[in-house]
Order: sequence, then structure tokens, then C-alpha cells
Amino acid sequence: MKRLEEIKQILSQYKPFLQDKYRVTNLGVFGSYVREEQTENSDVDVLVEFQPDFSFGLLTFCELENYLTELLEVKVDLVMKDGLKPYIGKHILKEVIYL
Repeated sequence: MKRLEEIKQILSQYKPFLQDKYRVTNLGVFGSYVREEQTENSDVDVLVEFQPDFSFGLLTFCELENYLTELLEVKVDLVMKDGLKPYIGKHILKEVIYL
């Protein structure tokens, strides 16, 4: 089972690639890994923001989520910051650790 520091290190290392290919502007981890409550079955919750002029569809979003899953060797649940609901978003933004 990976630890938060390993996940942060891997994502930080690949952030320039993600910025170039997927136009990612911000990337952060939240959820059980940040709270140190992860189990063998936990996924990694990743909050992402894209450049405003980047037009993408569901296929590209799923491609990025799958890429991160393969990269981290842990299932990734990718969440767009723009898509956060107000109530849950408030809690996510309090605990997110940006890279």
C-alpha cells in the first residue's frame, strides 16, 4: 500500500507532463490518504483543475484518470474542482494537499 508521500512524489514528478498533455493547472490529493485512514481497498482521491481554454470530453477525462491509476498503481478517483457541489466541496477544499 502506497503512502501519501509516495503519491505526492510520483504526481509531482509527472506534473509537467500532465500540464503539457492534459493542460492541468492544479493537482491535489484529498480523502483517506490525506487523513491517513487509507486501507488496502482505498482509492486515491485526486482534485484537478484545467486551463480555462482547454476543451475536453469524457473520453479525455477517463484517459487521464486511467493514466493516473496506472502511474500510481492504485485506483484513482479523479474529481474536477469546478464540478464540486457546495457542501462536499467545502470539506474537500479544507483537506486537499496541492502539489
